[in-house]
Amino acid sequence: MKKINQFIKFSPILKEKIWGGNKLVKKLNKDSDKKNIGESWEISGVRDNVSIVSNGSLKGKKLNELIEEYTSDLVGEKIFKNFGTNFPLLIKFIDANKALSIQVHPNDETAKERHDSLGKTEMWYVMESDKEASLIVGFKKDTNEKEYLYHLKNKSLLDILNVDEVSKGDIYFIPAGRVHAIGGGVLLAEIQETSDITYRIYDWDRKDVDGNYRDLHTEEAIKVIDYTTEKSYKTNYTAIKNESLPIVSCQYFTTNILPVTKSILINNTAKDSFVIYMCVSGEVTFIYKNNIEKLIMGETLLVPACIKEFEINSDKNSELLEVFIK
Repeated sequence: MKKINQFIKFSPILKEKIWGGNKLVKKLNKDSDKKNIGESWEISGVRDNVSIVSNGSLKGKKLNELIEEYTSDLVGEKIFKNFGTNFPLLIKFIDANKALSIQVHPNDETAKERHDSLGKTEMWYVMESDKEASLIVGFKKDTNEKEYLYHLKNKSLLDILNVDEVSKGDIYFIPAGRVHAIGGGVLLAEIQETSDITYRIYDWDRKDVDGNYRDLHTEEAIKVIDYTTEKSYKTNYTAIKNESLPIVSCQYFTTNILPVTKSILINNTAKDSFVIYMCVSGEVTFIYKNNIEKLIMGETLLVPACIKEFEINSDKNSELLEVFIK
């Protein structure tokens, strides 16, 4: 079987949103004349939104076609065994010019039963935030369905939800069932299971471009919400220059933070997985044999599972998110 021997970039899939802005174009260099772009799907295997390769000899091929052709060489043996030609992660950059709806996602079991889909566990890395910008993550204190519905009916959910002001580098893990919302003025990277299932709880009583309220999913959400609370929802960490530091690790994905200020050698021999690199600040160069790819802030690269050793170089203070499946 022919070996895959290159780093892979994909053409971003840009999504206009009622809450979107212009930072994906102006700050992350996405090429579009669309207005209100809220999301850039960097790597996607979602039906009807499958990523297309934008570089090298594989240019023009779809992600699922690559998996069919290269199987475990691309994604790893265990991942191919478990997911076949379905890519298990959805990688995004999100620009919330205005607040997203308050929402929740179902777990795998419920999503399979209701939608024949994976559930949606995700994480956020804040790349930039306006002054006093915030995120909603979880509850302030343990609650229950009755109390939740009371506040939903009276439009006072913020009385019981946890709101955190955020700044660059803040990290949040959002397991399925945790109520959440991205506030206006936040630019972030999102890593999640391959699922587009969202239950919209409250949408700030706003109307879409046609003057209609967007659908809410009150009944669907009630039974999937985790009504318990955490002392803190933010991930605490101290990054170390030129070393990969785990910041989120769950059954669906592991994410490391990797600040790069020089040339470093990467050895992924122990990983049976593709590795995705999201550049969240600065500029880096990836080198493998004669294959060289530059990555600037807002770009994403997929390293096939069969490429185990390569070099990453930067002469700036750059930062990568390194994503794989254990």
